[in-house]
Amino acid sequence: MTLHIAMFSIAAHGHVNPSLEVIRELVARGHRVTYAVPPLFAEKVAETGAEVKPWHSTLPGPDDDPAAWGSELLDHVELFLGDAIQALPQLAEAYEGDEPDLVLHDITAYPARVLAHRWGVPAISLSPNLVAWQGYEEEVAEPMWAEPRSTARGQAYYARFQNWLRENGIDLHPDSFVGRPDRSLVLIPRALQPNADRVDESVYTFVGACQGDRGGQGEWRRPAGAEKVALVSLGSSFTKRPGFYRECLRAFGDLPGWHLVLQIGRHVDPAELGPVPENVEVRSWVPQLAILRQADLFVTHAGAGGSQEGLATATPMIAVPQAVDQFGNADMLQGLGVARRIDTEEATAGALREAALALVDDPEAARRLKTVQTEMAQEGGTRRAADLIEAHLRA
Repeated sequence: MTLHIAMFSIAAHGHVNPSLEVIRELVARGHRVTYAVPPLFAEKVAETGAEVKPWHSTLPGPDDDPAAWGSELLDHVELFLGDAIQALPQLAEAYEGDEPDLVLHDITAYPARVLAHRWGVPAISLSPNLVAWQGYEEEVAEPMWAEPRSTARGQAYYARFQNWLRENGIDLHPDSFVGRPDRSLVLIPRALQPNADRVDESVYTFVGACQGDRGGQGEWRRPAGAEKVALVSLGSSFTKRPGFYRECLRAFGDLPGWHLVLQIGRHVDPAELGPVPENVEVRSWVPQLAILRQADLFVTHAGAGGSQEGLATATPMIAVPQAVDQFGNADMLQGLGVARRIDTEEATAGALREAALALVDDPEAARRLKTVQTEMAQEGGTRRAADLIEAHLRA
């Protein structure tokens, strides 16, 4: 009997990409897998062999100006809640008469957990970034939410969330609903998890990076004569940083023997950068993993995906965090001894160059990168994730 697994996510590269190899593996093992995702990612998801269940999202997409997300915590969470409330009836209709045996969901896909409750089937969270540890609420969440919770707007947000959950028969506090899944596979290496020794491993299992061969994203060849290669990428969302890119050009543009690959995203016109030296290639998008396998340095926003790709390829990093979990990731990378954190306002050409030259010639950083790379390889990745999902189905 073929079992039906349903995956739910949002239209964001950092939330869809980490799940794709797990989905591909489940399809290859003979399971019927559906994937509910906005149309922007339908083609990418369909390539895994999963059946796409498209739905309309109200969240800003990867091509929208990052300013659409707002600047405060309440701006972000209100967008996610509003999207979840309007998405739930769409998703319920899409799955009517086609209910799954198991729900997989990204941490931002709130309707998935509601539907799993409604259908009476188990749900497993696939977390693309750090998870809560024992003491997380007291140490992080409560201080972060103290001020927003004291406002009328913050109280209205919580009331709306609580009412939505109750209407759907769920008697959980919104914070527990969002941050405390019944079961979770963590798609980052344990090395990137703060306070990993205090994570409840009966709930959370670290399977590490679930990376495929990425051959379909294209190849990249290291230029002949390039003694050192540096890749600069701020990911896919928070890329509107022409001033930062100009500092990168000044930092690496005249360094003898260096070649710079500068990914600037879709929100910056290359003309804003001014003259581009011959040893620099400017791209709106790059096959990141293919470059990192040949690079000597990675200047990254320290998103979960980029951080683990840097670790998996043992590439020393300069972490320039832009938003949300990236600040914590940057600190973790620096604490591991494999990166230097430089905040955007301090990322001058001089600071970038000084950190780069120190990192690429640091044998201790190289040794630590190799240690983490080895530990990551033992976490199991895609195959272990699929094994655990199948074990849950059998149970």
